[in-house]
Amino acid sequence: MEKTMQITLGPLLFFWPKNEVISFYEKVAESSIDRVYLGEVVCSKRRELKLGDWLTIAKLLQAKGKEAILSTLTLIEAESELAQVSKVCENGDFSVEANDMAAVHYLSKVGIPFITGPSVNLYSAEALQVLHRTGLKRWVLPVELSFDHLKMIMNRLKELGIHDLETEVFSYGYLPLAYSARCFTARTHELSKDSCEFSCIKSSAGIPLATQEGDALFTINGIQTLSGSCHNIMDQWQAMESIGVKAMRLSGHSEDVLKTAKDLALAIGAMEKGYSGKGELECNGYWLGKEGIKKAY
Repeated sequence: MEKTMQITLGPLLFFWPKNEVISFYEKVAESSIDRVYLGEVVCSKRRELKLGDWLTIAKLLQAKGKEAILSTLTLIEAESELAQVSKVCENGDFSVEANDMAAVHYLSKVGIPFITGPSVNLYSAEALQVLHRTGLKRWVLPVELSFDHLKMIMNRLKELGIHDLETEVFSYGYLPLAYSARCFTARTHELSKDSCEFSCIKSSAGIPLATQEGDALFTINGIQTLSGSCHNIMDQWQAMESIGVKAMRLSGHSEDVLKTAKDLALAIGAMEKGYSGKGELECNGYWLGKEGIKKAY
């Protein structure tokens, strides 16, 4: 049976050596993933790959039949970072995922259709309507919103007569929860942010932070705070599809995400209602309107 739900791979949130990144995306090119988001979204100091490298990877993926999207930084703190965002927006070959309102403003101003990532706080159909008028063609649900909230938004979009806006849901991976002006990884190594020695590259999947009782709480990734457990709502693909969701986003913290994508693609193709893709410690509380840290079912 033909797969109806698209499987996407979000931008790599962790800092890996250049050769590992290239090797990873060469494997992604042969995977079950339909759409791939590329680029540095966490910290502008992570310069193992430059824009030209990301464009080369995007062209490789495109040649293999994947849709490639360039993603922008999430937290803009300097003019140099704003200039970096502008270069991504002006790439001329690939669509852009805006991860902050500076990128949204720039893309809207020059009339380039765009996508918003989960860090752009779009909580209502009316907010989506405003951006849709300026070029928004796809949005990714903020990770803290529930299925019920998403249903409310989708119903309201229909009432507003918006039928051509694609919805994508972050469905697997460590949840991007917050961004800070401080670098927590650098402080872990007793370094300042300005002299961090690129310490994130020493932690390929971030630094786990536990409660005093030893339970997983957060994952520290430079200036970014992620969930302590892997978010997994892949078994919800039919519920998503029933309300008009077009794509499920996976976020990779290792190459295991490629097997996860394959298993999900097979489950969707076989119409497996009970598929869960269970493995490591997981959380799904936000999806059910509960605390995000919880495993609610």
